[in-house]
Parts: sequence; structure tokens; C-alpha cells
Amino acid sequence: MASPTVKQSYTIPCASVFRDAVLDLATRREVNAADLARSVMLIVPRDVIDGYTDPGDPPAGDRETIVLKSGPAEGRPWRRKPRLQLRLPSGYSIVTVRKALKMALDFEGGDVRIRVDRPDVLAAERRAMQEVADLKKRVMQPPAELLQSREEVERLRQIVHNLAFDPLDRGVSTYNDALHVMGFPPGARPDLQAIRTKYRVLAAIHHPDSNYGSHQRMTQLNAAMELLRRHVG
Repeated sequence: MASPTVKQSYTIPCASVFRDAVLDLATRREVNAADLARSVMLIVPRDVIDGYTDPGDPPAGDRETIVLKSGPAEGRPWRRKPRLQLRLPSGYSIVTVRKALKMALDFEGGDVRIRVDRPDVLAAERRAMQEVADLKKRVMQPPAELLQSREEVERLRQIVHNLAFDPLDRGVSTYNDALHVMGFPPGARPDLQAIRTKYRVLAAIHHPDSNYGSHQRMTQLNAAMELLRRHVG
């Protein structure tokens, strides 16, 4: 029989705006603040939480007034830092709990999403990336070697044509424009690593110095990369 989980009381100092947002979310979800933190800490790896932005302690001047309920000063008002009081399993740091609560708020607001990868989808993606890498090697070969097989040259041209995006008449001005140019589906939220991987592959194809390069496509690719990088950062 498993031993019961030992819980402890955590006092989490935080800005009053942050505290109110957490309590509001908990009320709307019909849970308590501890449930929000626990849910995030159960599904999100610890290193990801540790690397998340800490909303921090309350700023100077951000205080709440309470009335003391016991002791010599019972009944008197007392100003203190805003806080959340949670009961959770022991072993967490205050900062980790606070970061988990911030992540819960960002999940609710749509600023953060969890990606669930299926092995078959990942395998297909790796195969596609390998095919593109092989194509890159062939494209960069000297023209004399490519001309040894007219059929091979024509096949490579067709592949590059299928990979190439149609340049946007108005240029890259929106997040969805950037997704289109980089080859991501509409509404995707790629991370920085995925963006860089896509850019390296497409830059090798569209760079004006390559056999199938395009100055216009390369310009829009650079603009898309910068826009998505700023969005992730």
C-alpha cells in the first residue's frame, strides 16, 4: 500500500494582480489555486518549469491590509505583502510553484501550448527532412555532374518547384505570412529550434547563389525568419 503524500503549507508572495488572476482562474475552473499549480507540475517537465519566467515578488508599495485575528494586536489592521496560501506535496520551492501558476495563467490565455507528438508523425517529418538534406547536397553539386543525367536534373527541378513558396505580393507583414513563407501550417506556433531548422533547409534552396535560388524568395524568407523569431522571443 502506497504511503500517503505528505503535504505542507506554502506561502507564495506575489503581486496582487497576479494573485487575483490566479484566484479568478481557479474560481472559473471550480478548483483551488493549489490544483492549478499541481496540474502544471504533473504534466510539464521540471526543467521546463524551471526555465519559465518567474512573475516575482510583489513590487514595492504593493501591499494588502488585513485585520489580525489573534495575539496582543487582535483586531488591528496590518499591511503585508500580497500572497497565495497553498497546500501541496512537500519538496517544491516557492519560485517553482509561482512559475507553475504563471504557466497555468498563460495556458488559459493561449500564450503557451503543449505539443503532443505522435511517433508516426515525427518519423514522417524526419524522413522528409532527410530527403530535403539529400536534395541540398545534389543541388550544390557542380553543374557538370548534374548534366550527366538530364532526367535527374529535371526531377530535381520539379522537387524544388514543389518546395518553393509563391512570393507574397505585399511582402511578409503578418505572423501568418511568415508561417506561409516558412512552410508551417496556418495557426502553428513553432518553437525557435523548429524555425531555425526550417530556415536552414529553405535558405540552402532559395539562396541566390544556388542553382535554383531566388532573390525575392530569399528576401521574404529572411523577413519571415526575423518575424517568427521575435514572436517566439
